[in-house]
Amino acid sequence: MASMGVSDAHEPPRSYWRCSKQDFLPEESFQSWSNYVSALSQTWFRFKQRLVSRSDDVNETEKLRKESENDMKRCLNWWDLIWFGLGSHVGAGIFVLTGKEAREHAGAAIVLSYVASGFSAMLSVLCYTEFSAEIPVAGGSFAYLRIELGDFAAFITAANILLEGIVGSAAVARAWTSYFTTLLDLPPNSLRIKTDLSEGYNLLDPIAVAALAITATIAMISTKKSSYLNWIASAVNVAAILFIIIGGISHGKTSNLTPFLPYGAKGIFQSAAVVYFGYTGFDQIATLGEETKNPPRDIPIGLIGSMSLITVIYCSMAFSLTMMQKYMYIDPNAAFSVAFQSVGMKWAKYVVAFGALKGMTTVLLVGALAQARYATHIARAHLIPPWFALVHPKTGTPIYATLLITISSCLIAFFSGLDVLSTLLSISTLFIFMMMAVALLVRRYYVKGKTERWDLSKLVLFILLIVGSSMGTSAYWGLRPNGWIGYTITVPLWFLGTLGISVFLTKEKKPKFWGVPFVPWLPSLSIATNIFLMGSLGSAAFYRFGICTGVMLIYYVFLGLHATYDMAHQQEKLQAITNEENAPGP
Repeated sequence: MASMGVSDAHEPPRSYWRCSKQDFLPEESFQSWSNYVSALSQTWFRFKQRLVSRSDDVNETEKLRKESENDMKRCLNWWDLIWFGLGSHVGAGIFVLTGKEAREHAGAAIVLSYVASGFSAMLSVLCYTEFSAEIPVAGGSFAYLRIELGDFAAFITAANILLEGIVGSAAVARAWTSYFTTLLDLPPNSLRIKTDLSEGYNLLDPIAVAALAITATIAMISTKKSSYLNWIASAVNVAAILFIIIGGISHGKTSNLTPFLPYGAKGIFQSAAVVYFGYTGFDQIATLGEETKNPPRDIPIGLIGSMSLITVIYCSMAFSLTMMQKYMYIDPNAAFSVAFQSVGMKWAKYVVAFGALKGMTTVLLVGALAQARYATHIARAHLIPPWFALVHPKTGTPIYATLLITISSCLIAFFSGLDVLSTLLSISTLFIFMMMAVALLVRRYYVKGKTERWDLSKLVLFILLIVGSSMGTSAYWGLRPNGWIGYTITVPLWFLGTLGISVFLTKEKKPKFWGVPFVPWLPSLSIATNIFLMGSLGSAAFYRFGICTGVMLIYYVFLGLHATYDMAHQQEKLQAITNEENAPGP
């Protein structure tokens, strides 16, 4: 029987619809209890080995793809990716969180919150673009970090990617129910089932589960057909957005914008960290690399083009909302619908609700596509069972991975409220984007076997200085939002760390197709802004993040570590055999 992606050339094709222990745990460590106990006794040795191991471009783009047995179909171009970018963004973030954050934290300055989070997101987009143009695989940031930062860093990121996908889809599905209720002109939460569970988990949502199930089914049938549906739904959504912007501004009053900063600058950045949730869809475009016809051209256009449009849309919609109503009167549950009612356009709430439903539907659809591809590549690396890496031979889609993400999202959406989900999602996303900026610096300034050990030590030192000073800036902001003395220490340290890379290190690698400009300054600034926004979130977000990370580490120690260790050693053995066979005779 084939094991860990190695198959006999004469072995007949296996059925896609299969489920056995060998499909889930084919690694040597799990073949018997004695093997497993032996593996556990070597945990520390294996951890040290995987901590420093790094993948490479060829392994991620060619070798690991064989684990899926069938290829995904290359059927997308830059036009598809731009629309996927629009479809993956304009959903719960702008329609739900805007009103909540404007009322509770930012006031009319919620526009500046979107500017701040959009600026940070664009820096991350630039980092993603360079990677995705050169490494067009389904794994996205997981694959990029395996190459540059190693197996363990990639695992932490992979766990957060799956958490982001599952929680993000659940949050949007909950918001879908809220706007569906508005469209039917029913009282809030009337379609949810009230229980005696604790606050935040006591409203069961079967409608959210149905929305997730339907969009996932479409995603499993065909990527190209999903793209066609996304075009149509996104076009309708854009029409509704234009109505909201033009109608809101034309019926609004500038007097509603005062006071502009009712909660001060701290409120702006606190809201920016939360509404960052609305920008999280762009990383999903990078996961469609294997299905893109010309990745070096199409992915940069799709990523940068869609993010530019989305930033303008978000800022314009936030401005129109605060023009229609003063921040203290904004409804946190259905902000735009109630705002139009306040200016005498009661009928407009149906247009808003319909547009929001369309937007959230495309977010769920693109999420089902992208997160399943993340899971597929993570399974190829055996961090989760390789059964989830299988691609269906006819549809060219990863059905098992889609089911994994969808079922998990359904369980969370059924129980958890949006406020519980949004902060957890934001901190997870910001962490991933910070890691991506670090990875870009490593990619440009370090090449294994070429970079001198002393230069590597300097690079590590400078990156630690950038990250540490950014954490200091964020912490000082949280402790002393009106202070300034701490910044005279942390900001110069950040500057010196970035300057050190620029002056004392030589770039070892140049981008093949598209490169981030002003390296190391833009990646360093991306690190700083993402860490700053993370620090602006409440302590509850960090508690939840810490608990989830702890659970992930337990899984890694008992399963993921040993699976990836065996996978790596199996590949080494095969490479040695290949080299021996290809060696010239005596």
